[in-house]
Amino acid sequence: MGSNMERKARSEVFSLKPYVPGKPVEEVERELGITGVIKLASNENPLGPSPLAVARVQEALKQLNIYPDGACYYLRRALAEHYGYSEDSFLIGNGSDELLRLITETFVGPGDEVIYGVPSFSEYGFMALIMGGVCVEVPLKDMRFDLPAILDKVTDRTKLVYICNPNNPTGTITGRAETDQFMKSLRDDVLVVFDEAYYEYVTDKDYVSGVEYLSQGRNVIVLRTFSKIYGLAGLRVGYGITTPEIAGLVNRVREPFNVNLLAQTAAIGALADKEHLEKSREVNIQGLDYVYREFSRMGLEYVPTEANFIFVDIKKDCRQVFQALLREGVIVRTGDIFGYPTYLRVTIGKPEENRRFIAALEKVLQA
Repeated sequence: MGSNMERKARSEVFSLKPYVPGKPVEEVERELGITGVIKLASNENPLGPSPLAVARVQEALKQLNIYPDGACYYLRRALAEHYGYSEDSFLIGNGSDELLRLITETFVGPGDEVIYGVPSFSEYGFMALIMGGVCVEVPLKDMRFDLPAILDKVTDRTKLVYICNPNNPTGTITGRAETDQFMKSLRDDVLVVFDEAYYEYVTDKDYVSGVEYLSQGRNVIVLRTFSKIYGLAGLRVGYGITTPEIAGLVNRVREPFNVNLLAQTAAIGALADKEHLEKSREVNIQGLDYVYREFSRMGLEYVPTEANFIFVDIKKDCRQVFQALLREGVIVRTGDIFGYPTYLRVTIGKPEENRRFIAALEKVLQA
């Protein structure tokens, strides 16, 4: 009887597959009738947010009747002081996801190519498809971004190249020499977006941040977030570091008041809390050391990681193991969504959470 709205929808909509987040703790407890579930699926900080961030949020609650600062002035100022760049070099978004959308809306039109490695963060392709762009996917090599192969795919239609470093879901990095060579060989008119959501967890001295290429005058955007090590995933705030020219272009498509008051003020507090940052790093380092040892003891192969998660081959159907782990009260991420049907991606938690995961996994695999 009603009109066929599918005919009205843009053709690009039908090529999209909506992002499926990790299952919430409350949902699992409700569905299975259990309590005490732990979530090791979404790479959140197990220590929670910084106490300084929490204190600032509590104070800001008194101002919820007031619109937030549309320009995020104080947060940009704090970031400028932290990194030594001008305030107009920073983009602030409702999570890095929004910045991916804004960057794509700014630079990608129908037929323009966007290149990235796979598997990696699915939103690179999702955003490109929305704008009618062409996704050029380059398989990883040895679980790492294959920069020479990406370079070979660059054409006159290439607008964006994404480098997820460390990469999600593998936790691997691209080293200095290969990244330097890639940047030297790439045309200057191709915008490179370094997605460094897990930058603060990296310990490998061969790691190179995209910020170095920005300092050299290259056209790059470096994306970082307050959702991971800073523990503010529930507030949604991410940022980009780039040239003032690029920031000005991207800000043209940004909606007003895109980052809420609590997110802005919490981010300022989190950025100032170096003690919480270092503690979070140390918990991750110790957790990885424990999980590495346990996987080796169990005979499981894994990908050494520079992030706060680990990609492990369990040699069994990951969906079946995932469901069995749910019944044990442990939520992880299945590898089949990344093209690896026998892998799990597991967030590093607190020591007691890591021990519980290992015990549950061992029980499930021996069943």
